[in-house]
Amino acid sequence: MPSYLQIENISKSYGPKVLFDGIDFNINEGDKVALIAPNGTGKTSLLRILAGKDSSDSGGKVLFLKDIRIAFLEQEYDFDPEKGIFQQIMDASAQWTEHLDTDHLWQYQLRVNQLLTQFGLTDPDKRMKDLSGGEVKRVALTQMLASEADFYIMDEPTNHLDTDAIEFLEGHLKHSRCTLFMVTHDRYFLDRVCNTVMEMDRGKIYIYKGDYMNFLEKRQERIDNYNAETERVRNLYRRELEWMHASPCARTGKAKYRKQAFWGIKERAEDSYIQQKVDLSETQVRNTYLGNKVINCRDVSFWWEDKCYLRHFTYNFQRYERVGIVGRNAAGKTTFLNLITGGWRPEMGGTLEGVIDLGESLKIGYYHQSGMTFKPGQTVLETVADLHLLNRFLFPHDMLQNPVERLSGGEKRRLYLLTILMQQPNFLILDEPTNDLDIVTLEILEEYLLEFKGSLLIVSHDRHFLDRLVDHLFVFCGDGEVKDFVGNYTEYRSFIKDYEAAQKPKPQVAAESRKAPKTPAKRKLSWKEQQELKELEERLPRLESEKKALEDSLSSGTLTAQQLQEASSRYGVLQQELDDAEMRWLELQEI
Repeated sequence: MPSYLQIENISKSYGPKVLFDGIDFNINEGDKVALIAPNGTGKTSLLRILAGKDSSDSGGKVLFLKDIRIAFLEQEYDFDPEKGIFQQIMDASAQWTEHLDTDHLWQYQLRVNQLLTQFGLTDPDKRMKDLSGGEVKRVALTQMLASEADFYIMDEPTNHLDTDAIEFLEGHLKHSRCTLFMVTHDRYFLDRVCNTVMEMDRGKIYIYKGDYMNFLEKRQERIDNYNAETERVRNLYRRELEWMHASPCARTGKAKYRKQAFWGIKERAEDSYIQQKVDLSETQVRNTYLGNKVINCRDVSFWWEDKCYLRHFTYNFQRYERVGIVGRNAAGKTTFLNLITGGWRPEMGGTLEGVIDLGESLKIGYYHQSGMTFKPGQTVLETVADLHLLNRFLFPHDMLQNPVERLSGGEKRRLYLLTILMQQPNFLILDEPTNDLDIVTLEILEEYLLEFKGSLLIVSHDRHFLDRLVDHLFVFCGDGEVKDFVGNYTEYRSFIKDYEAAQKPKPQVAAESRKAPKTPAKRKLSWKEQQELKELEERLPRLESEKKALEDSLSSGTLTAQQLQEASSRYGVLQQELDDAEMRWLELQEI
């Protein structure tokens, strides 16, 4: 396999903080690499350097194979709020389309429309300013995937996506021949798409071929070996410290060298990995007592103008239960959280019916998607005063006096999470808590929540996160309908797939033909079959003619975005009709 990307001696710092220094690695054609590192250690900076959006402090080299095409998905998509979806993508795709002839431009536009449809964006003229965060992300992904680039660089591609979109993207990338380098916190997505895990730890790069579980095992081996080496160095340090204290001022070159080496040994002896396992007994965080009455909902409905977000919902939350909430973007999940926590008031608009009754001992800790606002100049320690909790959630001592505004986006989200935990809630509500959190933090958070002594309600599209933490799911199906599924997320998806497979008509003719050991003797067509054959022989030319007309229309370059969308949709349906008709014609011919 040829080398698609070669990195040599690149470095990046922000002020006194060194993110990485003199790193080297190589990516070959067909590699699908996931980059893992804690928030604030330079993952996004590294991706931006590779994409040519930033530069290495030390010079170094970023060498791509000549003539390969590179597409970059940033966390934040830059768009014109007044443009429609299709127009936004086409205008932003100039580097891919400016040299295309009419036929190839039509093929590109067709790919865009097909991807939009597969991502559930059915109105290509809808303005960008009217889209949700998840819809904007799907537009950005459509633009990237339509390019069919050789090398994709992706920064958190699953953030803000619902599960259907994640699974479509997962399948698309898994079967694509592209080379991929991405940052992701979605462990299932990582496992199913990537064949290599790259860890950036303390400014160095470590490569692990294989899946996420292999990465965890090999990483632990590396840490155990490092800590064992640290113990050996500490023993050497103690001997050298005794020598330093006992020896007079050295005058020989050998003694001077030994004294100089001592400080390097001292630094190494003080360096080891702390195993990040949360022990609640060592923190100040406690949840308050929760009585039998938690939140009781009776026949609750909520309307906003002509759209129903919740319809006749009745449920009594129980002590210590763990509920996950899943559903498409804009299905009403966050609206539901705002209703049960009292975040909605009549003057805000909408119509609420039914009763939501809160228990007297209830103390809610609500982690919002939007995060929180920090005061200018406020430090990490001023925000959260629990030193042990800060350390356990990856805020070491040297970060405690840092102003919050200097933290990375993921570090701010992590600190915001700690402010919620410090409130000592007995009912914890987390709305998309995994967005912007790195995998290391997610592992720590999961361990914390597994020990949490209270009720838990989680909105998330992180399948691994839900599988570990919840007992049952509220499935938001749209139009206000909510179904309760007993089981974790993987069990739910398996149930849905089995159900959908059972609804499909079984190919009886094909099945019977596979069972038959010999080809049966030909029989005469019945009168009904003769009429069907005659109709097919008349219909097939009409379908072929319509297909040709559609192809001419799509390649004319005169259609509006809406007309192009409609024509593309009809083309897909027409092709299926033609395939089915030809297959049935062949079956009748062989009778």
